[in-house]
Amino acid sequence: MRWMTLLAIAAMTAVTAVAACEDSRDLRLTNGRIVTMDARNTIVSEVIIRNGRFETVGKGGRAGPCTKVIDLRGRTAVPGLVDNHNHIVLLGLRPGHDTRLEGAASIEEVQGRLRARARTVPAGEFLTAMGGWNPAQFAEKRLPTLSELDAAAPEHPVLVFQAFTGPAATNTRGRAFFTGKGIAVGDTGAIAVNAPAIAALDALRAQQTFEDQKRGTLDAMTYAASMGVTTSADMGAFVLPGLPDIQDSFTFNTLASADPFHMYDAFRALHREGKMSMRLRIFFLSMDTQPDIPLLAQRLRNSLLGVGDDMLRVSGIGEFATQWPLFGQVTPPPNYNAALQLIAKQGWPFQQHSLSPAEDQLTASTFEAVNAATPIAGLHWSIAHAARIDQATVNRFKAVGAGIAVHPFAYLNPMGGGPPLRMILDSGIHAGAGSDSAQISTLDPWLMIYYMVTGKNAAGVLANDKQQITRMEALRLYTAANGWFLHEEDKLGSIEPGKFGDLVVLSEDYFDPKKVPDEAIKKLQSVLTVVDGRIVYDRMVR
Repeated sequence: MRWMTLLAIAAMTAVTAVAACEDSRDLRLTNGRIVTMDARNTIVSEVIIRNGRFETVGKGGRAGPCTKVIDLRGRTAVPGLVDNHNHIVLLGLRPGHDTRLEGAASIEEVQGRLRARARTVPAGEFLTAMGGWNPAQFAEKRLPTLSELDAAAPEHPVLVFQAFTGPAATNTRGRAFFTGKGIAVGDTGAIAVNAPAIAALDALRAQQTFEDQKRGTLDAMTYAASMGVTTSADMGAFVLPGLPDIQDSFTFNTLASADPFHMYDAFRALHREGKMSMRLRIFFLSMDTQPDIPLLAQRLRNSLLGVGDDMLRVSGIGEFATQWPLFGQVTPPPNYNAALQLIAKQGWPFQQHSLSPAEDQLTASTFEAVNAATPIAGLHWSIAHAARIDQATVNRFKAVGAGIAVHPFAYLNPMGGGPPLRMILDSGIHAGAGSDSAQISTLDPWLMIYYMVTGKNAAGVLANDKQQITRMEALRLYTAANGWFLHEEDKLGSIEPGKFGDLVVLSEDYFDPKKVPDEAIKKLQSVLTVVDGRIVYDRMVR
């Protein structure tokens, strides 16, 4: 009987050991081409992550008893990508089952993505594709029709919705739903821009549950992980009209609008449940119109900068602090200086949306005025987008210690160009990149990087000539350069001892133009994404 006792003890020991390692954040990735993006662009073949942080970069480290070993078989790995300005919270709140059309080059590809999505969704439930695409990227240069959407998903209602306020298109099942709500739908499935498209959006929002929002948020994080994005700086939303307690804030009902008091609830719930697969950094957006800036002031009084943990944290104010001249002539908001003075005195990071030279100069003048009273260099303030900024204005921002968050959303704009990336990098100002997704731009970072490297937009037109940057420079803008905007440059963005264990194994070798020609950059994605030492996405063939 003694041998049976020994066997039982051994079995119990094995079970205990497995249980002890069940939640391990220890990994050893070996036999790869791991581009660290440190200051010297060091490349190593092996790294060890212990307790969610890089412990050893290069060979020579010792794995612990719970370390999982992954043989990369020569694949290229890079730090987890950091998007310094997006709206992934809004993407998670989209009604329906989201289908990303980013990168689709034809109506046939749109149909293929909807068809694949339909296989994962119960019949009768809405498939939606809202924001992050433009018909200019399709060979046909138009929205899909009712019959084309029917062919892709005959058992599901479908709504594809462009940009902020449409236009949109639906299929037969969707048309029956929307016309039943009094919304006009054309014979080809078209729903007109502005009021009709927003009515269609609101009809879907009205039937959405909190569990739907949690599911959509999980889907958004999964998509980000599949593209290698491991950290998102979310820049808020326009305020929906008619909400209580919004006081004097500018309101605007679009795909980019939400309830500022509850828009983070799904992320918070998933965080409590331990289901976060990416890091979220929250920047609070407010668009006050009154001199006493009530919504902003309340945020600063009742929110603690840095509250949260390494997965979810409050990190700043942006991309608006007051009502802003969104359309037409640039008139300085009368409360803008006061708002920025308050943000500076409270010691918060701030990022300001700006699309035109006039907005750039308004922001620069206000930064300078605030800086005279409260130095802002240590606060890491920045201007966002900077699509048409000039050298003189870049120099003004550099002089006060501000940075530039570049967002190449001109990739989806058939008429647009900029930002002047080469000039910005050569100026020496601190710069980093993001997507400004997911209304008018794509969350997929490789489409943004393709644009930065080639200057070509989604239609294949050279839109940003003489402002191209190298592949290494573009990836650095999406990794090591972005910790600065979050005051976390010592924690993320590169593969170095002590930093977060966030890493992405690429589908192909981005750095080799023979293996990945410029056009193939658009097809890159992750095959293995690691966040905090945990594998959150795995499509790697072993």
